[in-house]
Amino acid sequence: MSSHHVVREKQEPALIIANGEACSEDLLGQLLEWSPTVIVLDGALERVLDLGIKVDVILGDFDTRNPEELKIQQYPVKVVHTPDQEYPDLEKAIHYLIQEEYPAANIIWATGKRADHTMTNISILCRYANKISLKIIDDYSCIFPILPRPHVFKKWYKKGTNISLMPLGTTTGITTENLMYNLHEGTLQLGYRNGSSNKVLEDGMVSVDFSEGDLLIMECND
Repeated sequence: MSSHHVVREKQEPALIIANGEACSEDLLGQLLEWSPTVIVLDGALERVLDLGIKVDVILGDFDTRNPEELKIQQYPVKVVHTPDQEYPDLEKAIHYLIQEEYPAANIIWATGKRADHTMTNISILCRYANKISLKIIDDYSCIFPILPRPHVFKKWYKKGTNISLMPLGTTTGITTENLMYNLHEGTLQLGYRNGSSNKVLEDGMVSVDFSEGDLLIMECND
């Protein structure tokens, strides 16, 4: 699983492998094929190496091992030691990519297993929406933030596609087009009024925009 190196660096999203539930081999292979850079959080390293994945960057606090010893696992590989406990390792990986001027990253193994880690990982996305394009992907969902006005999210979808609009906190001024249940300057509030389990009305473009707050798009399948 080392074919990601045929893609020129930074022309396609980097791939961050976190330490949650593993995805299917098919999904993993598809993402690796188009990922110029693979970053692995240190907690998932042994699982990743067991799959024979070529790693470019290993990142974490390495609280259970000496990071210098990891260099013998694969070569060349960059080891980024981030001992600061203020941020979780996934957020540190995002900081690294922003610093290295990557425009986008896909994140896998970031859901499942511990619920607190899943919630933390998803909530991080909106914080960096104006700095880097981020998507959390697993076998059932693709989750990504969108920016408020003047930005408008537009994407072509097939009729019946499941689309959920999930606010982080309170999100106001939401207007949608081509969904079964459209909003016009509506408000969503996490835990009180969520925009889950909506569907695309007809084949074609779906548009979503909002005025204030943080909003995630969730493309989900069963």
